[in-house]
Amino acid sequence: MPRPPSPSIPEKEFLFTSLKESLRLDGRQPLEMRAPILTFGPDLGWVECAFGKTRVLAQLDAKMVKPTPERPLEGLITIHSEISPMASSEYEPGRPSDEEVNMTRMLDKILRRSDAIDKESLCVLAGQRVWHLRLTIHCLADAGNLLDCACLAGIVAFKHFRRPEVEVVGEEVIVHHPSERAPVPLSMHHTPFCFTFAYFPDQDTPPVLDPSYLEQRISAGLISVALNAQKELCVLQKAGGVPLTQEQVLAVIDIAVNEAVKLDWLVTQRLAEDWKGRKVEVR
Repeated sequence: MPRPPSPSIPEKEFLFTSLKESLRLDGRQPLEMRAPILTFGPDLGWVECAFGKTRVLAQLDAKMVKPTPERPLEGLITIHSEISPMASSEYEPGRPSDEEVNMTRMLDKILRRSDAIDKESLCVLAGQRVWHLRLTIHCLADAGNLLDCACLAGIVAFKHFRRPEVEVVGEEVIVHHPSERAPVPLSMHHTPFCFTFAYFPDQDTPPVLDPSYLEQRISAGLISVALNAQKELCVLQKAGGVPLTQEQVLAVIDIAVNEAVKLDWLVTQRLAEDWKGRKVEVR
């Protein structure tokens, strides 16, 4: 889906006037998210997430590798994201945009460096064999707020994935086929979610949660808050020149906490529905 064209000056003025009156073009309240839609594929770890017309596909796979010498007891996690030219004509294949680079860095902070996944549980044979998890994020359509959509797709892919059961006999590692033994879920410490707010030059205009593409284009700055339903803050990133007071930052964190609880419930429900309808045995 191509991006909407950049707003003209009259359109910008109309948007600013509407936002000042707490009116958004899609009918949402300023602090209302688009309802996330999660779709699971036939493979474990295949998740598509949609925020309105923003669509992201996350795929997770695992293979056994030798660990790094400095961390012989930990598995490896790598995250790769790409924004397809199909998402917008502004993106070029083989040439990462600034938005793509920033999104990959944020996903790495939120999903890997926050220790959402227990890396020691990925160790099979100390110093010799560990699991390497590779998460690939494909951005299919950009209608605003790709980061939050990609983060949700990524964390749900980790929760949806099941790795093969392994057995260690001496120095030999036996990988069991899912038909022989039920695959094993990843050991996770917590489930972080990301929430992005857009701010505008006029201080009388309230910030908006989950900005659309046009709202992002006319905003003067963004602040992204990554946390879990247990109120543990993982990452806080501010982009743009709008100064924010301590009270304003704490206010968006409080809002993000409430939204994290809702998202956590939604993810739990959707995963339970998928497992109920899936015929393979899983733990």
